[in-house]
Amino acid sequence: MKICIYGAGAVGGLVAGRLAQAGHDVSVVARGAHLTAIRARGLRIRTPDGKVVTVKLKASDKPSELGPQDYVFVAVKGQNLPEVAAAIGPLCGPNTTVVTAMNGVPWWFFDRLAFGGGKLRLESLDPGGVLSKAMPTDRIVGCVIHLAASTPEPGLISHNMGQRLILGEPGGRNTVRTLNIAAALKEAGFESVVTPAIEQEFWLKLIGNVSFNPVAALTLATANRLIADEYVKAYMVSIMKECLAIGRAVGVDADIDPEARIDMARKLGKFKTSMLQDMEAGKSLEIDGLLTGTLEVARKAGVPAPFTRSLSGLARLRAQSSGQYA
Repeated sequence: MKICIYGAGAVGGLVAGRLAQAGHDVSVVARGAHLTAIRARGLRIRTPDGKVVTVKLKASDKPSELGPQDYVFVAVKGQNLPEVAAAIGPLCGPNTTVVTAMNGVPWWFFDRLAFGGGKLRLESLDPGGVLSKAMPTDRIVGCVIHLAASTPEPGLISHNMGQRLILGEPGGRNTVRTLNIAAALKEAGFESVVTPAIEQEFWLKLIGNVSFNPVAALTLATANRLIADEYVKAYMVSIMKECLAIGRAVGVDADIDPEARIDMARKLGKFKTSMLQDMEAGKSLEIDGLLTGTLEVARKAGVPAPFTRSLSGLARLRAQSSGQYA
């Protein structure tokens, strides 16, 4: 298959490298020093056991140079989606599938839900419907990521742990486009799973991300320290309970106990959340996808979320103070 990864950072770079190794025609859209390094030395993938594999593939910062694809993986942070919407056109032929592989609430979240009858739109995530026009829902396969990777230097992806990718089309009516890419990812070494409830899977992961990520960025603390502090842990549990209630109100029940979600993080030990890594690196923070979008869903569902609102305000102001949120 012909596959382009739009955003060859930690997760996107790992997917690109693995699919290329499996024999697919893979290209990446990247930029800056990362693009320069990939062009000069190839994309290097470091496995959890420390082995480094180099993969040669096409790389450009201009999607128009890569042409129409069978699949386009969009693996960028939510704040970069408008840039993708403006440039993705040349990658999309009549039958191209767009796989959204990112954290937070996807802009298409309401499009196939019974709640709202498909008429609701997340204006905070997709102002004016720009994303929906560029990447319409009938092209979408959602992908929930359960693995950890990082980019310690340009051109190098470090795969730290996990292999699980959960895929599904909005509304649960999965077609051959989902089955084919799931099979390709499995052949590339991932634990790929097809679900009839991708919205539920997004919400299940959101419950951990919306609590751990912003609190870690505010405190500069690793996850084990957040859990160990009884006051901080109680605050995060309150946020998780609110998110559970929001999801249930729109028909998306993540069906997990907050204490069980805390235990999942506890087993991972001392680790930095992605937002903490971005905070330390001076990168823009994914506040809208995690917090602003969640709160818009809450407003539409009529669910109060005071703890999540306070966290959103604190995280936004902290990031604005360091120039990491516009």
